[in-house]
Amino acid sequence: MSTVDVTIMGAPYRLVCKEGEERALREAAAFLDKKMTAIRDAGRIKGNDRIAVMAALGVAAEFLSARSPAGPLSDMSLLDMQTKMSAMHQVLDGALTPQETLF
Repeated sequence: MSTVDVTIMGAPYRLVCKEGEERALREAAAFLDKKMTAIRDAGRIKGNDRIAVMAALGVAAEFLSARSPAGPLSDMSLLDMQTKMSAMHQVLDGALTPQETLF
């Protein structure tokens, strides 16, 4: 396991991931930071939890549009998509679970 330090909306997080997944985790954190910071800076939504939910909804909408018949993921079966989503959840759970003990 590797430890990766990232910053999201100015808050530092130390995340744990499998060896070789550090770059993907840093990129995911940078992507999330950009989304959340843009929502915060727009000034219409207050509270980090609401900002996180809005960012998650935005990412989900982007994902679903990519999955549309004209999107880049259109040739994937539902099973393939579920397998990939499950793998992403495992990576995220592995990275976030150790964080629960920090607080």
